[in-house]
Amino acid sequence: MGLELYLDLLSQPCRALYIFARSNGIPFEFKQVELMKGQHRTEEFQKVNVLMKVPALRDGSFTLAESIAILLYLARKFKTPDHWYPSDLQKRARVDEYLSWQHVNIRGKGSKLFLMKVLLPLLTGQPLPPEKLESVTEELNVVLKQFEEKFLQDKPFIAGSEVSLADLVALVELMQPVGAGYDLFEERPKLAEWRRRVEEAVGKQLFQEAHEGILNIKNLTADKIAPELLEHFKHQLLKQASQN
Repeated sequence: MGLELYLDLLSQPCRALYIFARSNGIPFEFKQVELMKGQHRTEEFQKVNVLMKVPALRDGSFTLAESIAILLYLARKFKTPDHWYPSDLQKRARVDEYLSWQHVNIRGKGSKLFLMKVLLPLLTGQPLPPEKLESVTEELNVVLKQFEEKFLQDKPFIAGSEVSLADLVALVELMQPVGAGYDLFEERPKLAEWRRRVEEAVGKQLFQEAHEGILNIKNLTADKIAPELLEHFKHQLLKQASQN
């Protein structure tokens, strides 16, 4: 049994893994797990990841959850070019620093905007009140400013002159709000240039292919979501919205 990656490309971490594996010529079997259909909750998938989350990896009898752990596993197993996870102590520390920071910042705020702007209106039939949307957008803008000033600065990439896992993980997360209709690159020339460099480094066609689903998410309708997930999603999102 070869390497299997269990992915749904609507998920940011899944896209990072897919792009990383494909751009580095890593052979794997793409096992699609459609989150909206609840396929991550099946008994079969729980044998791969008892946490019922994607991405997940199976390599022979070995299984692994958590996207950062999987990215590092692939980088080490397949000895990918050094720039992805540099051997230089301080460059690697820069990558680790971003990967440690991003979870509740870029990922947290970008995901929240996406969920509030796309999924909540879909489930409730009501658009998010303008003041709520403004608040969620401002939360994201704060961390975008931190990302530019602290992590990107005036460098081509986060760790210096070459692309790394940090850049790939960052960019797939920032595409989630773009899919929701918030073009955060439009008035941020430094971010837009960085995006162009990252896309060129991994391959523009591959990047576009991986993002086709999320950039067409406006076509999602409630009947495409598993009935048992509808109420669960609705409850969770309304709870988040009320905390804003």
